[in-house]
Amino acid sequence: MDTDKVFKALADPTRRKLLDLLAERNGQTLGQLCDHLDMARQSVTQHLGILEDANLVSTTRRGREKLHFINPVPLHDVYERWVRKFERQRLSLLHDLKKDLEGNPE
Repeated sequence: MDTDKVFKALADPTRRKLLDLLAERNGQTLGQLCDHLDMARQSVTQHLGILEDANLVSTTRRGREKLHFINPVPLHDVYERWVRKFERQRLSLLHDLKKDLEGNPE
């Protein structure tokens, strides 16, 4: 996984919106995605290209249509590497605070 490409892709609000749209309903065409964005098809295509390059979106052809699908694996990898370790510490601190407030030594 190229983490830099994933973070670059996620840095843009339009690309995050595209991912949200695909998370709500996977397998959308370019036209369907454009219906929710106030920009030219060419701009949306460029954003989708960056998402594809980061492996966050994959495509498949169905006849003349190109369907776009979210790929959650790179997001999960980012979560595991960058978020989970901080979450574990936070939950541990909250657990300790709860014990202290309830007066339950362990």
